[in-house]
Amino acid sequence: MSETQDKPVAGNGQTAPEPHSTNAPDASEAPYKPVIAAKAAKRANASVIGMVIALVLCVLAFLPVVLMNPAPKGENFRPAVDVPAIARNAADVAGFTPVTPDTGDTFRPNYARWESGTGTGVPTWEVGYLTPKEAFIGLTQTREANPTWVLQQTGNLPVTGTRNAGGQDWELRDSGKEKRSMTLEYKGTTIILSGTANLEEFAALAAAVVKSADEAPEAGAPATTPAP
Repeated sequence: MSETQDKPVAGNGQTAPEPHSTNAPDASEAPYKPVIAAKAAKRANASVIGMVIALVLCVLAFLPVVLMNPAPKGENFRPAVDVPAIARNAADVAGFTPVTPDTGDTFRPNYARWESGTGTGVPTWEVGYLTPKEAFIGLTQTREANPTWVLQQTGNLPVTGTRNAGGQDWELRDSGKEKRSMTLEYKGTTIILSGTANLEEFAALAAAVVKSADEAPEAGAPATTPAP
């Protein structure tokens, strides 16, 4: 075997590369930390502070309004609905004196209005009541009722009997669940009570309605003039 083959080649000026250490950090994996100029950072902080100051000023501006107008609290809040006053205005166009049942503080009216009957063709006096048990009864009165209109107002419920209230026999329609109505033709008008209250509350309101109707002149009755 030749001696030159047994010895490594030397004198070429090159050395074999050493393997990379696994512990050496890789420059490509080093986290990048952005550098923000001092002026830019100052402007950013000023913008945030300005937004906070504007928000505080808005809250301070609206705080007196909120404190002067507290939100209604449960049962202590009752809408201001003057049923007798609205009824007096409606009487001029109704052709009859609308009933204004006096229920004290037990039944709370949440609306009262005169409807001209543009959609149904039947002008009506309407009042909505919240009952002592937080149910609802709507009162509707007219002097131009017809069978179709009555069915619409009573939700097409079947007639299930009568219910005496205020000394009058009201026609009772009951779904057997929550909805029911009572209808009375009295002193020239048709009065319908409809809602979700129980029969005891219906009867209590109906009695007050009859009392109010008894105190009003009959619909269409001629005005009397005093004797000379």
